[in-house]
Amino acid sequence: MSIIHKGLAGGRWFRFSLMEQLANVGTDIERTIRYRNNGDIKESLAAFERALELINFTIDDPKNRGPHRRELCRTREVLLDYFMCNNEYNSTDQQWQDYFYQFNYAAALAKGR
Repeated sequence: MSIIHKGLAGGRWFRFSLMEQLANVGTDIERTIRYRNNGDIKESLAAFERALELINFTIDDPKNRGPHRRELCRTREVLLDYFMCNNEYNSTDQQWQDYFYQFNYAAALAKGR
């Protein structure tokens, strides 16, 4: 599997706070949902692959150990279930939008926006 975010793969991703990392994951999840709802499955899958790569970078970040890593792994599991499998956890678009919105909001507050 080739790396999509080559500029982030070399460790630059680790300079972002956890809130910024998850806000960026959420941006691609939002795109995944929007493209899928517009019937553009190819772009939806591409956005989801980008989101998965970013969440994997976030899981690999040394600062995100312990409970953070466990939640990140669970989040990845449920994202995969919702977008690629049978949605056994009964997730919805709105739940994912709400989940990631809080990280966008927190990252914006931290930057003084």
